[in-house]
Amino acid sequence: MTTEDIKKRVASMREFFGTNKTKDVDFRIDYLKKLGQLIREHEKHIFDALEADLHKSNFEAYTTEVSLVLREIDVYIKNLKRWARPKYKPTPFIFWPSSSRILKEPYGVVLIIAPWNYPFQLTFIPLISAISAGNCVFLKSSRKVPSTNKVVEEIIKKCFPAEYVSFFCGDPVAGDSLLDERYDYIFFTGSPSKGKVIMEAAAKNLTPVTLELGGKSPCIIDSDADLAIAARRIVWGKGINAGQTCIAPDYLMVHEEIKESFVAEMEKAIREMYGEDPQKSADYPRIISEKAMERLVGYIEEGDLVLGGKYDISARYLEPTIITDMADDSQVMTEEIFGPILPLKTFYNIDDVITFIKSREKPLALYYFTNDRKKSAKVLRETSSGGACINDTLIHVANHRLPFGGVGNSGMGLYHGKYGFDTFSHHKSVVRSSFSIDIKLKYPPYKKKLERFKRFI
Repeated sequence: MTTEDIKKRVASMREFFGTNKTKDVDFRIDYLKKLGQLIREHEKHIFDALEADLHKSNFEAYTTEVSLVLREIDVYIKNLKRWARPKYKPTPFIFWPSSSRILKEPYGVVLIIAPWNYPFQLTFIPLISAISAGNCVFLKSSRKVPSTNKVVEEIIKKCFPAEYVSFFCGDPVAGDSLLDERYDYIFFTGSPSKGKVIMEAAAKNLTPVTLELGGKSPCIIDSDADLAIAARRIVWGKGINAGQTCIAPDYLMVHEEIKESFVAEMEKAIREMYGEDPQKSADYPRIISEKAMERLVGYIEEGDLVLGGKYDISARYLEPTIITDMADDSQVMTEEIFGPILPLKTFYNIDDVITFIKSREKPLALYYFTNDRKKSAKVLRETSSGGACINDTLIHVANHRLPFGGVGNSGMGLYHGKYGFDTFSHHKSVVRSSFSIDIKLKYPPYKKKLERFKRFI
């Protein structure tokens, strides 16, 4: 698809949106059902593609990608008619006889830019929200996951007319020209640095955006935590997709009194899940590229090795690794790691942890392991993050009843379930007045009307 092809495609999508077909809720539901059926039919191909691109096991591919998409489809099919209904609101007496309501209308032509780390889930979940709200969608995926792109493109082409939903993954120059077109909404998942580029491009047309970014999500382990359970849940959360997850625990803040015991439990948990040599494990994913591997190896060298550290650049393998004694201004402590490395800092007082977190950009997630409810409430109250888990990692993202999104440097806007429908819908306020009665209090001349008006409102 060339730059000229992109221009023509956007124009055709805008023309199709103008037919108002996508505003029919039954039309949307029919396509959701068709999409769900095609995904189920292509399940094996999806598994094979994710294994080829990221060495994901079938279990991980299903639980972190396919199942979340299928559940999202089911949630929308079940609830869409209710969500799309006008919502009636009380009207002030001064406007009587009038009625007020909120209409949910689609924006129009939406651009969704998906990342490579969860190339199936993070392409389809925002797509489901966007088409459920009645929009036409231009999808842009990363070239780093060619096998998954092939399957995604096949599903999209079988399911949707090109003027309704289009998929692009091609020449980077043509890809950059996507942002030269005018859209009615842009949804982007990626890094904060790329998010700034998207926001700048959107500003030229005053296009609203949702930015799902990332950052350095802290993981706090206090002295009263169950260390064995905490270690298992942290290894699991960091091990999924080999740490290439926007909400993965990014660095550890461990109480000084339990540091050695905690590291021992982490080592035990790694061996239980991935064996003595994680490189031989069918369940341990790979880093996306050799370039990313070189960056991660550089991070390891910024601290003292405590656990792990073995790697094979050509195989894109890096075992779960913990380092310590790194400088607070080092790259590993200032840049999102996006790999299976955990820098470890210690603390004595939770107030010091809070101060450290608040001195940095707001993270996408925060994790705190403790049995002290007062302490956990204090941390939640005094810090800001996109989401949080107490005594677990990642699982808040899997509850479709909860909104998912960042704050500050970690993003803006929400989606998942109804929050996604609301994100891709303009909420239009409408007041309908009657001709039967016309209260003249609101009209000039206003002399002697002020006191009467105050009594009305």
